[in-house]
Amino acid sequence: MGDSASMRRRRQLLFVAILLACLGAGAVTEAGGAVRAAAAFSQDGVVRSGATPLGQVEVTLLEAGTRAGAQPRVLAGACSGPDGRFHLVYRPPTDAAAVLYLIADGGPQAPALRLAAVLGGGGGPDVVVNERTTVAAAYAFAQFTRASSVSGDSPGLPNAAAISHNLADVRTGGIAPLLAAPPNGQETSTLAAFNTLADLLAVCARGRGCEDLLQLAQPPGQPRPGDTFQAAADIARTPGNQVAALFALARTEPLYRPALAAAPDAWTLALRYDGNGHEINGPGNIAFDAAGNAWVSNNYRFALDPRTPVCGGRTVLAVSPTGTDLPGAPYRGGGLYGAGFGVAVDRAGRAWVSNFGFQGTGCAVDPSRHDVSVSEFAADGHALSPASGWRFGGISQPQGTVADRSGNIWIANCGNRSVTRIPKGRPELARNLALGGVGLVKPFDIAVDPAGRAWVTGNGSDNVVELAPDGRPLRTVTPSGLHRPLGIASDSEGNLWVADNRVLPVPCAGGTTADFTSALNAVPAGGMRPGVMMIRPDGISTPTSFTNGGLVLPWGVAIDGDDHVWVANFAGQRLAELCGARVAMCPPGYRTGRSISPAATGYSSDGLVRNTGVQIDPSGNVWLANNWRTVPLQTNPGGHELVVFVGLAAPVRTPLAGPPQHP
Repeated sequence: MGDSASMRRRRQLLFVAILLACLGAGAVTEAGGAVRAAAAFSQDGVVRSGATPLGQVEVTLLEAGTRAGAQPRVLAGACSGPDGRFHLVYRPPTDAAAVLYLIADGGPQAPALRLAAVLGGGGGPDVVVNERTTVAAAYAFAQFTRASSVSGDSPGLPNAAAISHNLADVRTGGIAPLLAAPPNGQETSTLAAFNTLADLLAVCARGRGCEDLLQLAQPPGQPRPGDTFQAAADIARTPGNQVAALFALARTEPLYRPALAAAPDAWTLALRYDGNGHEINGPGNIAFDAAGNAWVSNNYRFALDPRTPVCGGRTVLAVSPTGTDLPGAPYRGGGLYGAGFGVAVDRAGRAWVSNFGFQGTGCAVDPSRHDVSVSEFAADGHALSPASGWRFGGISQPQGTVADRSGNIWIANCGNRSVTRIPKGRPELARNLALGGVGLVKPFDIAVDPAGRAWVTGNGSDNVVELAPDGRPLRTVTPSGLHRPLGIASDSEGNLWVADNRVLPVPCAGGTTADFTSALNAVPAGGMRPGVMMIRPDGISTPTSFTNGGLVLPWGVAIDGDDHVWVANFAGQRLAELCGARVAMCPPGYRTGRSISPAATGYSSDGLVRNTGVQIDPSGNVWLANNWRTVPLQTNPGGHELVVFVGLAAPVRTPLAGPPQHP
């Protein structure tokens, strides 16, 4: 679908026709000629700014490019009438999964104005194109939009199109149902931030402030956006840029309510997903399958009242990119009980969930009956492991669980100073790798580097152990200052990024949840200056941890497609982003480890509580697990949501098997 000379000519002819139609108050339909009625779809709609119709606006229907950098295909165009209405007739794409979107250009009176809306299936009811639909499209497509041209690979781009409908309802131009209601709605500030961003675009739609908007939205070291749609996408990708000035500009055109009363720390949009509303309780970590669906470990059985004692969760959650349960989910069986941080999806599409034995105080179950297994599920959710789980390979209080590119499964056994390696995903061949002799205590998480080597954090030994692809110990890295490490992730160059938590002892190997809670409660008001440490492929670590980016009790670590480092925090209700080792992919002048998120606050969100897992999906959304409540009662401490920062990171190919790769 390249930009051939004939295609360019076709688009030029269409735009000339639209311009002539606007001048003559007429209408143009399909690009390139008449449409046979039997093969045609039609699309009607209206262009508005707030409640004001926008007439004489050039409306174009496009099919997004189906690979990165491919040009969108123009399907039809028209000119809106005095009432803002337009009518389009077009031949539907042969690909039923094609992503279709509308753009509405302001014309000579507002040349910088470009509004947008993402369509659903081919043809359908009227749509509204306004500032809200534009913000929704720009944020969802943030990682796929350059010079207002949308293109990208599947499943990332189609999933992004679907996620845009979680923000704006294109049928009404209003707030989408998911954003409007709990656990979003008035329960978080995301709705107000979304409306404030719409107000920002309304400044230009009303014929003033366009140049200020384009100038303020320009990302450091990148071209200035040429229109409002690209400006919104640039703000989504660099949300910490010019925050106060953009907020002041938005306040000059207060169309949409509720809106923010003060400038945020960054222009992020974070959505909360709660599945069916009564299934998520203590989500621990997240793994994506090839379609971008999220498989989530779940600590506890669901109970909303924190005073209700809960036993270990017996389900694995499986939700679509838009937050709805997959067919038949949540999935049961296979020996599931109290899964913690361990969940992985291998390249064959099988999900692996490690059973740590989490449960609340007051539960009468003996967790030691269950914390010695891993559960395996097919892609359709049916259990492949027996009712007691797979118990080969000396599994004991398992935590971090990962798959590598060869199909091997690696499990960190927090309870017995070992790692279980399952060759090619065949449990009967599982082997226990005893690592106490190399100084590993309370193994917690594992990352696989580009060479297939596994790196394991020792929460109780303040170190990281490197294993060969076959499981042989290669070296023990004991960086100065590293204390109580938790999550670990490899970048594309083989550097390892470790959450230097400094405070929290994992409740395994004789340690208890009470010990963990005591350590959490003892954190001084000023904190312990936790951070993230980088270990090079040769085992040499940075002299000290990077302590910026708003880090507070860092837990999970993820690397995106540009090798930026993303960190979940168990305190502080914030997500942190750091410049990685490939500084060319960072803003100009940045160095490795420097904060990209606001240094004092990170990307904060009142939709977050205490977070453990963090992962990046193929659309560039950053997902976090609301694992514990901010003030937890140990009878039932679990949080009840997944939190998704829309369009914030460079997309990653899934399932993740080793270091990140671009889709």
